[in-house]
Amino acid sequence: MSKRNFILLIIILGLGAIAALGFWYFRPGTIAPEDAGTGTNFVSQFKPFGDSKPVPGATTPATGESDYQPNPVETGVKMQLTKVSSMPVAGFVVFSKERLKEVAISPPLGGGGEGSVTPNPTLTLPKGKGTKPTPPPTEFAPALRRKFSVTVIPKVYEAYFGNHGQSVIMRYLKANGKTIETFVGTLPKELLGGDTTENNEVKGVFLPDNIQDISISPDTTKIFYLWSSGGSLGDNMIGITLNLLNNKKTQLFDSPLTEWLSVWGNNNMITLSTKPFSSAPGYMYSMDGSGKNLTKILGGVNGLTTKGSPNGKLVLFSDSNLSLRVYHTDTRNSDTLSLRTLPEKCVWGKASDAIYCAVPKSISSGAYPDSWYQGEVSFSDQFWKIDLKTGNATLIIDPMSVSGGEEVDGTKLALDESENYLFFVNKKDSFLWELDLK
Repeated sequence: MSKRNFILLIIILGLGAIAALGFWYFRPGTIAPEDAGTGTNFVSQFKPFGDSKPVPGATTPATGESDYQPNPVETGVKMQLTKVSSMPVAGFVVFSKERLKEVAISPPLGGGGEGSVTPNPTLTLPKGKGTKPTPPPTEFAPALRRKFSVTVIPKVYEAYFGNHGQSVIMRYLKANGKTIETFVGTLPKELLGGDTTENNEVKGVFLPDNIQDISISPDTTKIFYLWSSGGSLGDNMIGITLNLLNNKKTQLFDSPLTEWLSVWGNNNMITLSTKPFSSAPGYMYSMDGSGKNLTKILGGVNGLTTKGSPNGKLVLFSDSNLSLRVYHTDTRNSDTLSLRTLPEKCVWGKASDAIYCAVPKSISSGAYPDSWYQGEVSFSDQFWKIDLKTGNATLIIDPMSVSGGEEVDGTKLALDESENYLFFVNKKDSFLWELDLK
């Protein structure tokens, strides 16, 4: 064989060997699911730029499949409407509480040996313009029921909280079933993360029997209560303020009329309204924090119920038809709103430019507000926001239209400080609810 033919033979054999190897490697074959991607040949395992593995949690849509569904998100979907309490409540309070965030501390420099330096842990607050730190957004903490007192008072019908949740006012009937007893106590310190492990009792004092009405000051440091004195003072209705910080009492009001309701909507003004009756005219008065300058604001309105604004310039009121209106104390004019409900089913925004209300979807014929107070009528509400600047009313939610919702007759409405959450009690069963407004 010539040298030329020998070289051609070697080249042909080499090309044949390469073709055989290529066919063996690239031929299709069946691979068990658990062995996919773990071939044993050298070429398949040689990956100089690393193994391309899927990122945990990432999902790639299947090509050409229109019914592809991504993996469900592990975190729960935030509900707009949430039942907060697991039992009926006599009262509640909304207040802000600082929640500390854990900050990782760097390990000592120098390996921890002799001469190593440990840096001081620092916490840097995010800052906006100027020097004041930017406050974090308000978040409502998960609903956790904690017991932080061993004091048990059965059958509490009403409860109020003052001094930013550090004081409690509880109202209940004595054993005779007729006398109203009112107890003002200081709550023990909360044990974070669990129930109390100590003999924490609620210690306080009793107010006079048969107090007819109580309201809390906007700064929560004082209460105003009305009671019939009797004795040498006759049966006049006496109005007294109690400072929860020093227990100092001051008399502000004295009237021969005994049917009054109070609202402390402004730090410098308390409003007093006659108890509403559908077929009798009602009246509303205001007085300053010293008990002076008792001034008539509204009068001659049948079934009058009222709620003053935080700035003291506006009054939300309704009549026996549940027609909702806003009265301007400076101009003495009133604006009729497009919704029908009771002021007791509403709450003012802190800027006095918005009102949030529980509004009945339908109102049957009856004597109002008497029928609602006496429990003869129960409503099924929607929640609305009224913008007083534009006069527009916006539907926030219908509790019956959401998952986990139910019929709600809303009362005792309250907003958190940043107005991101609306809290209310369902009059049907006294359970506490939270509505996310964000």
